[in-house]
Amino acid sequence: MPKNIENKIKVYFKDNKVLSRDQLICELRKDFPSWSSNTINTYLYKLKKKDIINNITRGVYTLENERVFGPKTDSRLKKIATKIHKNYPFINYCVWNTSWLNDFMLHQPFKQFTVIEVEKSAVEQVFVNLSYDFKNVYLNPDSLFFERYISTMEDAIIIKNLHSESPTMKLNNIVVPMLEKILVDMLIDEDLFSAQQGELDYIFKSAYKKYTINESKMKRYASRRNRETELEKRINIVLAK
Repeated sequence: MPKNIENKIKVYFKDNKVLSRDQLICELRKDFPSWSSNTINTYLYKLKKKDIINNITRGVYTLENERVFGPKTDSRLKKIATKIHKNYPFINYCVWNTSWLNDFMLHQPFKQFTVIEVEKSAVEQVFVNLSYDFKNVYLNPDSLFFERYISTMEDAIIIKNLHSESPTMKLNNIVVPMLEKILVDMLIDEDLFSAQQGELDYIFKSAYKKYTINESKMKRYASRRNRETELEKRINIVLAK
């Protein structure tokens, strides 16, 4: 195996926590254009055997020293993401489910929500489009509406504005929020994250224990949402325990 391939691999992951198999192959072809598909597959296998790269899920890789948050994406999320991408291929968005936070909590919430975040210019169109195929779809509900209706509903779909430069990643061909984004959002959206508010310290501590957290990325996003000071205090409290 060429000596410089390991250095190349580290460069590929410099700005990305995870890369799909197709992304890795694309980068390798740029640096090693003479390699055949079989050669690339052989080297990917060897890199996995040496623990240079690891699978966090099928067809998705990370570096050996990264513990990346890679939640399961169910068929409903895949259907929603496929529909958004098909109808609006150039917009920024991400999809996820609040049940992803259950692994970080002591007490398991009875309710869960599917969350779709879409750039502001397209959020109305996506809301109308998805309302044809799914029930209980709500666009940017306010606190009163959330408390009266959504909080008692089974698996409502909530569509929100996606803030610029939100940390996201592609997982199984679906754009999802990074854990860093979700942690910051919990400090802001007390309606959506009402079930988590009493366990914020525990959730942050669990997240740091289980996964590699990119604090600089998280702080940049928190700064854009005017929560950098609050995030800093939360990190200090959690890490001091």
